[in-house]
Amino acid sequence: MEGYFDYVVPPLEGLWWQDGVKGVDYSRKEDFQWISMIRLPEFVTEEEFDWAVAEASAKKKTDFSKVEFLTYEEGLCVQCMHIGPYDEEPATVERMDVFTEAQGYQPDFGEGRFHHEIYLSDARRCRPQNQKTVIRHPVKK
Repeated sequence: MEGYFDYVVPPLEGLWWQDGVKGVDYSRKEDFQWISMIRLPEFVTEEEFDWAVAEASAKKKTDFSKVEFLTYEEGLCVQCMHIGPYDEEPATVERMDVFTEAQGYQPDFGEGRFHHEIYLSDARRCRPQNQKTVIRHPVKK
């Protein structure tokens, strides 16, 4: 069909932080704050996004006022595929920290630099031991 194409919705992503913590303190999960994101295709403009939010709000009769068009610049980071339950992420993060240091880098959490997760598995449909999550941490030399 001319003009038709399939578009697959990209995976859910999350930026995580805790006030007053550089990095991630898994012993204080209750202090986590986050932003959930879904990557938009390059051709979607902010004007089209605003239109879609208004249409969805009217159709669903739901307040989507917190939804925003966000551009996020990742910057230099270390990344690892974590396979398993979310509660086992600290071991993966520890290995990432060791690798980062061995390569001559250091963590670079702070203004606009967050613990970043990309959820490749749907937790509602996948056994925890099979969940795949890309974890990214900001680094600097």
